[in-house]
Amino acid sequence: MITAKMMRQLWAVIESTNVNTLLQFDDVALVQLLLQQLKAKQEIDEQADNSLDNYIKSKLPLIRDTAESRLPLGQDNQ
Repeated sequence: MITAKMMRQLWAVIESTNVNTLLQFDDVALVQLLLQQLKAKQEIDEQADNSLDNYIKSKLPLIRDTAESRLPLGQDNQ
């Protein structure tokens, strides 16, 4: 089960991750990276790991849109 604390920490990890990383990594690598960073902050059981994996995959467009909004004006993902 994904707890509220895990969700907050996940989005904190996303916000603290370099914008270029969020935009340039492929889907599989980005999901792995975010899970790895989250696991470094707290212990995650197998069920939560699977749920978080699915959650992150479902939110990749939002994660990338959020990252693009953090780019300086006039800069785009090239």
